Amino acid sequence: MAQPPVPLKDMKLLDVKLGQLSTWLAMRDFTPGGIVGAFRRGYERYYNKYINVKKGGLGGISMVLAGYVVVSYIWSYSHLSK
Repeated sequence: MAQPPVPLKDMKLLDVKLGQLSTWLAMRDFTPGGIVGAFRRGYERYYNKYINVKKGGLGGISMVLAGYVVVSYIWSYSHLSK
């Protein structure tokens, strides 16, 4: 049996077609609480995928460190070009 279609509100961004993008964006919660909730969900997904694993490695922590290095370089780039 075919699965019933997923409502547009419950679709992930990668599953939304280009013609549905404006409708999908209009259904998002852009209040401060909604934005904080989105960041919290993203952090929890990252933590559970890379940090909280049974047999972990340095992958998750090295990505955070690499991100920190890139952000620090961007912040100080204007001082380096003078």
